[in-house]
Amino acid sequence: MAVKIMNRRKSKEIKIKNRIIGGDNPILIQSMTNTRTEDVSATIDQINRLAEAGCDIVRCAVPTMEAAKSISDIKKNISIPLVADIHFDYRLALSAIENGADKIRINPGNIGEDDRIRQVVDAAADRDIPIRVGVNSGSLEKEYIEKYGSVTAEGLVESALNKAAMIEDMGYDRLVISIKSSDVLMSIEAHRLIAQKCDYPLHVGITEAGTTYRGNIKSAVGIGTILAEGIGDTIRVSLTADPVLEIRSAKLILSSLGLRKGGIEVVSCPTCGRTEIDLISLANQVEELVDGYDLPIKVAVMGCVVNGPGEGREADIGICGGKGEGLIMRHGKIIRKVAEKELLPALKKELDEWGR
Repeated sequence: MAVKIMNRRKSKEIKIKNRIIGGDNPILIQSMTNTRTEDVSATIDQINRLAEAGCDIVRCAVPTMEAAKSISDIKKNISIPLVADIHFDYRLALSAIENGADKIRINPGNIGEDDRIRQVVDAAADRDIPIRVGVNSGSLEKEYIEKYGSVTAEGLVESALNKAAMIEDMGYDRLVISIKSSDVLMSIEAHRLIAQKCDYPLHVGITEAGTTYRGNIKSAVGIGTILAEGIGDTIRVSLTADPVLEIRSAKLILSSLGLRKGGIEVVSCPTCGRTEIDLISLANQVEELVDGYDLPIKVAVMGCVVNGPGEGREADIGICGGKGEGLIMRHGKIIRKVAEKELLPALKKELDEWGR
């Protein structure tokens, strides 16, 4: 019997353009462009690739006034909400809001005096757009480091909640909170703590997670653990890689936990001495193939005809390789035998005909 995710934490609903973060709504996937936002054409192209891959919300760096002003043209050519990422200069936040940002991300600790923060908050309120209050372990203020003796989960949570309280005192509460660390265990503990102390939606991620290999492992462990405890409303997998890979990884984390339906789940055996086909290459080709299908099914890729049919019994469609040939299966039953080179085309045919 499958184990279910514990009850999801109840959070406020925050609307961002045509998406809703929090409540009982689906957990949304985010990414961040790595183009220069001032390069409007390149940024639009990347955002549309991200949206096609399944990105729900995209964030762009706004380090210059030119970048802030570029938001207007970018917004005209994309379909998903755009978040302006602001640091240090409150005027960039004001310009980004004026040019149509659907949400802004700020760290009030580096924006400056309260009057400057208030101007940003008032501008967001006037446009009715949410604010993401972000605190990272690398930018935790000195006062919290001194209080707790080092960067800690408790310090991250206290810093984030104090910043949220500051904005609340300015009369605005359309907030999303993020508390990120590159330390997986610290991130998990911080989310456990903050989940008990507020009902704001939480943006979950492991910051500076690393390259595709290391970053995916850290993110799967950290984000997966947090989500499995019912905490989290939107996620970003932070990779030193093409941002599109972040979307694929996020989708897999969510589907592995039963938190997102749709898309094909691929299972494959780890190979052994009985394997007589190039299973590693075949499994990778299958993963690329299924990206083009939005089917809620499981596909098994097995390496030998000894255990393949049994191991693939729980899959909707299975392919199983032997010496120069292979089997095509549906629900664990063999439906035909094909030559090895025909395994991938045969799988494609099954996918194309699925549900007809």
